Amino acid sequence: MSIKRKVFKTEHFQKQEKKYSEHCCVPLCSASAKFNGILSFHGFPTHSDLRRQWLVNIRRDHFTITSHTRVCTRHFASDQLIEPTTLDGRRRLIKGAVPTLFEWNGYKVEPLRRSHSLTRDHDYCSVPEPSALDISASAAEDLSKDVETLRKEIQELRVQREFGLQRFAGSDTDIRFYTRFPSYDHLMAFWFLIEPCIYKMIRVSRAKSAANRNEELLTPARTSTRQLLQPIDEFFLFLVFLSVGLKERDLAHRFNIHQSTVSRIIATWTNFLATALGSQCIWLTREEVQAYLPEEFKDFSDTQMILDCTELRCQTPSSPLLQSEMYSSYKSHCTMKALVGIAPHGPELFKQSGIAEKLTEDMAVMVDKGFLITDCCKCKVYCPPFLSKQKQMPAYQVKETQAIARLRVHVERVIRRIKQNKLFDSIITMSHVYNINQLFAVACMLSNYQNTALVKKWVK
Repeated sequence: MSIKRKVFKTEHFQKQEKKYSEHCCVPLCSASAKFNGILSFHGFPTHSDLRRQWLVNIRRDHFTITSHTRVCTRHFASDQLIEPTTLDGRRRLIKGAVPTLFEWNGYKVEPLRRSHSLTRDHDYCSVPEPSALDISASAAEDLSKDVETLRKEIQELRVQREFGLQRFAGSDTDIRFYTRFPSYDHLMAFWFLIEPCIYKMIRVSRAKSAANRNEELLTPARTSTRQLLQPIDEFFLFLVFLSVGLKERDLAHRFNIHQSTVSRIIATWTNFLATALGSQCIWLTREEVQAYLPEEFKDFSDTQMILDCTELRCQTPSSPLLQSEMYSSYKSHCTMKALVGIAPHGPELFKQSGIAEKLTEDMAVMVDKGFLITDCCKCKVYCPPFLSKQKQMPAYQVKETQAIARLRVHVERVIRRIKQNKLFDSIITMSHVYNINQLFAVACMLSNYQNTALVKKWVK
């Protein structure tokens, strides 16, 4: 008994396995005829000009063509292909077909630009309409304005991204917060005073290297030395460290530099400002003090200066001897002591300060009760009287105490201004002990430039 079998005809687009493999020679095309019956592959034309056009289009200038070199139908437009009329037929190309679809143009053909043919009656002397020229000029002007606006926006974004003085130049409130100077103009006025001396600055790293070689450093570094920050931004970094009390690691992140670089900048500017500001004579002569002596000091007309002491909390040292010397029963903590003196417009510390040598017999100093310096200086000392063994102070001593306290309070106001630098608010670490004298001296001298008069009506 015979069984009829149903035979299925294979479709034309079914994958076929051929004895040989045809590949497309176009760059970036991986089409192959080994398992592909959908695409057709076409050889190069015999006409030399057309063949050259093919090579130019497929970007294969120096290419050897063989009998097996093929280009697949993916690179021809549909209007250049002749589809087969039967299942066994082959796809052909029209005469003069050129491949135009490639990976680099997204398999798209750009539309041809309209070309204006030259005719005999063309007027070569014609000029464009004035309105068209005005429109073109206006468009060009608008584009230039847009470019300038974008350039300014980019500059502003760049300034906002960087943490530097230029970023806060437009805000006096921020300048006051970060530098203790009342305004940007005030800060720049001080900068212009010290800027001529910048080229004489000696970097700490260079000084250490010279010390290690036992060399005497007499000349500053060359200006060609590469610096990560501009000098004015280094000065701003130092002021932020002193005024806001930010840690070195925080400053390193803000200014986008290494922490060791921040440490060297702080040490360098501490030495520089201590030298530059310390070279200015801040001791007033008796004649200068008398010339600007306020009326409130008429009962103490020979007062040369007002003295007071302050303490800065510091890290407890590991040495028991240093702990006993630095411990303050008043603060119940280890502290560093500082002596502050102001003009009118502790005995061992007083001796070491060198102020006693500058005082003459015709001068006087005003101090608090704790200053027992009468035997240390030649001048007169105005000090509130002690109660001693008296049960109650006489009326004249009470008035004297009130008069001295009313005038002596100004030195405490100056100390408060100095301690507005947040570096002295926190506990000072041992890493800053080596230059704490210079840091405090710089803060005191900067207060003469950063602040206005204590009492406005005293200003003449």
